[in-house]
Amino acid sequence: MSDKLTQWAAPRQVDRNILTVSDEVYVQPEPLGVVLIIGAWNYPWAVTLQPLVGAIAAGNAAVVKPSELSEYSSLLLRALLPRYLDKDLYPVVTGGVSETQELLRLRFDHIFYTGSSTVGKVVMEAAARHLTPVTLELGGKSPCYIDKNCDIRIACRRITWGKFVNCGQTCIAPDYILCEPCIQGRVVECIRQTLLEFYGADPKCSPDYGRIINQRHFSRIMSLMEGYTPVIGGQTDASQRYIAPTVLKDVPPHSRLMQEEIFGPLLPIVAVSDMDDAIRFVNEREKPLALYIFCSDKKATKKMIEETTSGGVTVNDVMMHYTLSSLPFGGVGQSGMGCYHGKHTFDQLSHQRACLIRSLGMESVNLSRYPPQDLKLEQH
Repeated sequence: MSDKLTQWAAPRQVDRNILTVSDEVYVQPEPLGVVLIIGAWNYPWAVTLQPLVGAIAAGNAAVVKPSELSEYSSLLLRALLPRYLDKDLYPVVTGGVSETQELLRLRFDHIFYTGSSTVGKVVMEAAARHLTPVTLELGGKSPCYIDKNCDIRIACRRITWGKFVNCGQTCIAPDYILCEPCIQGRVVECIRQTLLEFYGADPKCSPDYGRIINQRHFSRIMSLMEGYTPVIGGQTDASQRYIAPTVLKDVPPHSRLMQEEIFGPLLPIVAVSDMDDAIRFVNEREKPLALYIFCSDKKATKKMIEETTSGGVTVNDVMMHYTLSSLPFGGVGQSGMGCYHGKHTFDQLSHQRACLIRSLGMESVNLSRYPPQDLKLEQH
């Protein structure tokens, strides 16, 4: 970012019209002011520091509020940031809900929030009292469609990684699988084999498999499993907040499991008759943060992209669009508003100021716009 900052911050020349042909016309990015950054607990460094870097690059001051659920990361951030940044321009506020509520009562020039849609609405309501613009990086149920003619083994390997890394606590993790009934059995077996390869016979003992962040989220995920018999996993240990990688087959489309963002290691499989049915299924629900398509047919892939909407889309893999600073990352509808990463963060946290500079000379050019107009009509 630093090597391109001079270019991003420079005035940008724009087209002129016949009335402004002799004028200097440009767009000047300028700082918004003070940005409130409210981070999330699941990736406490990335989703807090990336917006902060963009805020600094755009010339803003910022108040940083890390999540209280990632307590040790928050304390470390509070200790480290003042060593490298002006503590008055970039203070770190720790604490819980009450501290966040106090911050939201204040007037900021922009609020950048990462977290749930429920809290996102609270943030937006608070911002509206001051007409403060917001960037909301939320979540949702990101669908994953597997075409029956693709390499199912590779597809399941990549899906398994994306779903169960960080114990499923990733905003763009595949939330559920859509596939035809004829390949459900093979999908389940490929996921089973991949889980064995990744985490061993007992994921509870694997150093690569995580735990649920707290007891409240553990109980929430457990309640989503009620009434289902897993085809893979299902083992739990409340004392460790452990939930095994779990796959559920033939999940009813209107069940609670399919209404809420899972944000945990549960992977439902929903049967669809074909790609058109999958497209209808996706479009009948809120716009997701991400869409994943596993398909070797380029024409069919383009069709699904063109006939659906999501914050981002990755084909034949999951979550990889997040890794590119050249791509905007953000949601649409209930999955968020605004975007960031790289220059997109700089633009999001800058005011694009319209500038026109003209001479006091050549006044004759302006005579046609001045009153009285009746006299000019008579002359013509």
